Amino acid sequence: MGGMVGGVGVLLVACERGNRTGQENQTPQTMQLTSPAFATDGLIPSEFTCDGADRSPALNWDNPPAETKSFTLVLTHLDASPPLIHWVLYDLPPDTRSLPAAIPTQPFLTAGVQGKNDFGQYGYRGPCLPENEQRYAFKLYAVDTVLDLPPGSAYPDIMAALAGQVLAEAELIGRYSRQP
Repeated sequence: MGGMVGGVGVLLVACERGNRTGQENQTPQTMQLTSPAFATDGLIPSEFTCDGADRSPALNWDNPPAETKSFTLVLTHLDASPPLIHWVLYDLPPDTRSLPAAIPTQPFLTAGVQGKNDFGQYGYRGPCLPENEQRYAFKLYAVDTVLDLPPGSAYPDIMAALAGQVLAEAELIGRYSRQP
């Protein structure tokens, strides 16, 4: 699917947080996260799941806060118990506004570093369940620092490094259902 047809995203208001002087940031910021491959709450096409090529979808965003020093992206299987992390990507440069489809599954990228998902692998691992329809959340964090974590860092370490550093968040939910 080309272009932005159906690529509607979700807007989230930036997190209020204290700055280094202890004052609260009162100016809300927003970001929008979209994909040209599926609409918000839409079905994730099979090429981005184990039913197809199992490659990452293209993602786009805009309007990060001016203080953004890097971005972190996490893909979570929301309906798993506990939720499963399918992708972690961090230290994306602050001028990044999109990711192409099919990000390589290697630790270092031209721009950014990949952590290990809950399957012990670098990079994206798409939806793959024989069960009923499931929800997956792509969550983007605008961060006021570069995390500077080693490649292969796990989700808990990344979230600990993000504590108190997130300027804004955006989320795109996709649904998966096994294709017959």
